[in-house]
Amino acid sequence: MTKLNPTGYTPVRIQEPGAHRAHGWAFLRLGFRPFYLGAALFAMVAVPLWVLVWLGWLQWTPAIASMWWHAHEMLFGFVAAVVIGFLMTAGKAWTGLPTPRGPVLGVLALVWLAARVALWWVPYGLYAALDFVLLPTVALIFLRLLLRAGNRRNLPIAGLLGLMALSNGVFHAAAMGWLDLSPLVALYAMLSLVVLLESVMAGRVIPGFTMSAIAGIEIKPLAWLERWVMFCTGAGLVLWIFAPPNLAPLTALVLAGAAFLHGLRQSRWSPWACRTRPMLWVLQLAYAWFPVGLGLLSLSMWGWVSISAGVHALAVGATSLLIMGMITRTARGHTGRMIKASKREVTAFGLLVFAAFARVVWPLVIPQQMTLAVIVSAIAWALAFLIYVITFGPWLVQTRKDGKDG
Repeated sequence: MTKLNPTGYTPVRIQEPGAHRAHGWAFLRLGFRPFYLGAALFAMVAVPLWVLVWLGWLQWTPAIASMWWHAHEMLFGFVAAVVIGFLMTAGKAWTGLPTPRGPVLGVLALVWLAARVALWWVPYGLYAALDFVLLPTVALIFLRLLLRAGNRRNLPIAGLLGLMALSNGVFHAAAMGWLDLSPLVALYAMLSLVVLLESVMAGRVIPGFTMSAIAGIEIKPLAWLERWVMFCTGAGLVLWIFAPPNLAPLTALVLAGAAFLHGLRQSRWSPWACRTRPMLWVLQLAYAWFPVGLGLLSLSMWGWVSISAGVHALAVGATSLLIMGMITRTARGHTGRMIKASKREVTAFGLLVFAAFARVVWPLVIPQQMTLAVIVSAIAWALAFLIYVITFGPWLVQTRKDGKDG
């Protein structure tokens, strides 16, 4: 027996009576609990720590360049944890089958945590092994879940997880000198995979959440637009990473086309109608950074702006805002609470919006204030995730408000 989930897109199997009886430690009942909390705590600490190292106020000589550590940990530490937590939660709803919980989920979370602290204490090779093992393990778990349920629609997401694991392996191999390749290639590849995954998920959840929350709005996806958005985004990012310099004009053109298509796509999602609903406008603002980020990458191909501007528009603007919007919404829903943002959450949303503008727009307008902009952005970012930890931390370690399992 099936019904549509709140996004209006994905079939969900209804569990038999008694299947919702709670058992086991609440913190390890569903993937979002340890991974959302771990990601928020890590985000709150890692970015200010990186800024202290960048400014030279904290002396630390890691086994890899500190810039690589910062980029790697934001992508494969922070973002990957949220992706894992989300998919290990959504996977249960998408298939009606159980996802890892209890001791198995605890081991996965401990492996993630061990990798985050290992670089400070152990040889790089051991850190690399700890860090690498998680993503392919989760990809296989997720793939097996989809195959058992016959859920072919989400198989590309399992493929993206596998490519993320490959990117992480390439990063470590390059960092250790096993590959004659800059680790930045693997980092850019991971960011691109994240952008593609977010493009898929945003196309499902933002229209679905908008239609379910605001009466009278009907959003029907245009098949041709959805195909061209994904094709141009993927092609543009592949060219950005791998194309030789003489193809820079083509890369710029494809990225500009992708930016335009994302803007056209969002214009059909009634963004203005969401302005009074924080749980919706945070997702709409997050998505607005997709055309901005891709557009800045296009301009960087001509040398008009730095690559860093486009990278941080996609990372701090699009990704962090989308993550904050989703980890608040899904955590509320899966802890049995109303899907309505409190003043704390609205403050966290606002801080992340400010952090993105400070990191991307401020240095573009006043380049000589780059250092100040980075410091201010880091403070706003850390405060946003501190608010999340204070607000959601107690909920994530306690049983659901309605007493159900999960």
